[in-house]
Amino acid sequence: MGINIPLIVINIFVLISLIVSFFKSKEKSLQGLRIAVKSFIGMMPYILIIVLFIGLMQGFLSKEIITQYLGKSSGFGGVIFAGLVGAILHIPSLVSFPLVASLLESGASVMIAAAFITTLTMVGFVTLPLEIKILGKKIAILRNLFSFIIALIIAVIMGVILG
Repeated sequence: MGINIPLIVINIFVLISLIVSFFKSKEKSLQGLRIAVKSFIGMMPYILIIVLFIGLMQGFLSKEIITQYLGKSSGFGGVIFAGLVGAILHIPSLVSFPLVASLLESGASVMIAAAFITTLTMVGFVTLPLEIKILGKKIAILRNLFSFIIALIIAVIMGVILG
């Protein structure tokens, strides 16, 4: 593992921004840090679940199995499966990125990863009852259906471009 230059640059930028913020307003900076800590604590259960899931996945599923069911050879069925899983799960997309990175390192295709991430962010199976209440049944279902279709199209395009 080498030095991660972009990560170092980002951290230096954040540190400098925090210092500048403290000079401008110590109170607002402390308030912002409190909010950030609360957000981090709120995300911890999701992060721990994802870390646990990644560990279990790597322990029980070999690279060959992941490649077979989530790799390029899985075809469009694998894309639909990943899309359905993404549509059903209700986790913050930021937390799902390490999971997708792990899948990619284990042999999953870019198309599968893109299907999972795009449906996770665009389709709301868990939030559908609330959407129906606010938007009405027809609009909520159409929005989710079209979002699912568009997410799969995005996944295919990403697979063609990056795969």
